[in-house]
Amino acid sequence: MIVLKENDQSGATVSLTPAQAAYLQDCSLVEVRPSGSIYRLVPKVKRVGAVHAHGLDVVVTPKVTISRLLFMLGYAMNPGFLPENVEGVTAADLWAAVAETLCRNVERALVRGVLLGYTTEHATSTVIRGRIRVGDQITSRPGRLMPVEITHDEFTVDIPENRLLRAAVSRMISVPRVDPMIRTRLRHLLNRLADVSPLTHGAPSPHWRATRLNARYHPALRIAQLVLDTLSFEVGEDGLSIASFVVNMEKVFEDFVTTALTEAWNGGRGRTERQYPAKLDTDKAISMTVDVVHLVDEVPQVIVDAKYKLETASGRYPNSDIYQVLAYCTALQVNHAWLVYAGDSAKITSHCILNSSITITTWALDLQASPQDLVAQVERLAQIALT
Repeated sequence: MIVLKENDQSGATVSLTPAQAAYLQDCSLVEVRPSGSIYRLVPKVKRVGAVHAHGLDVVVTPKVTISRLLFMLGYAMNPGFLPENVEGVTAADLWAAVAETLCRNVERALVRGVLLGYTTEHATSTVIRGRIRVGDQITSRPGRLMPVEITHDEFTVDIPENRLLRAAVSRMISVPRVDPMIRTRLRHLLNRLADVSPLTHGAPSPHWRATRLNARYHPALRIAQLVLDTLSFEVGEDGLSIASFVVNMEKVFEDFVTTALTEAWNGGRGRTERQYPAKLDTDKAISMTVDVVHLVDEVPQVIVDAKYKLETASGRYPNSDIYQVLAYCTALQVNHAWLVYAGDSAKITSHCILNSSITITTWALDLQASPQDLVAQVERLAQIALT
């Protein structure tokens, strides 16, 4: 197994088969640089994750812990994702950590049995139950009474929630480097969901809605959705498995900050827009997109731009980021903007722009903090920004 650290530019020198080299060149985790008869693998910028291709394992470990990465991923997808969904996982390997997290949450969801619910079934039957689809009946067999086109509600385990859990568990069982004990537990879970219809290959994930009736499923469903959205598995032409779990840390960070700010401002004055469009010039030829804009009475009041960057040894961030946010402020006529970075400790530095009323403040989020503290850091920013 090849293990690299996030943004490690020294990489690792390895010997690859043609199939392995071709797959890694196409994947979004590492760069493959030929060096004579061997290759140098270098992590792509801000990419972390793991791939298993044609018998080779390549892992790029994130600077944050795996549980923190999973929390940020889950929270960015759905703010109902709670820290306890990923806490307590002991596995250090990425594949194993994801498998253990899914396994534990699905086990908790099923502790009181498999959830039952109503689904709407369309059928052709000689027995009338439910409602007759008159239009379909006339179209399919005009003048005939039997069989009849009907629609009825079925109380069953074959509901979107269970189909989502089954799909995630099935995919996780196929993934390499999962502890045999965890794999056994996953197979047991799959057996408990045996009466649930599997997803067809390429089908979208089943849509589910959070309700009081499926509340005990919520953590497991969010983990399952995360697994299906980020983890892929297939069998190559050589019969060997190919699995991929690749994460763009820059997008994860931006999405997490955006979601946390939106939640923090929710219920107060105004509304929060992500990826807000703006024009810099009077001819509207120069387009820009701002990560987060909070509007009050439809007038932009606060600008936030998230950057997955660490400060330099001198404690500074790139000047180009300041220039970019200054352009946002000019275009939207906002006097205060915030640049949110990934940092080792939360700190604030304000820059008052000469010959203007604009202030740009840099704010570092401590990604090593607990999930609760990490969200609290963003909530504090949200409160200060609207003061």
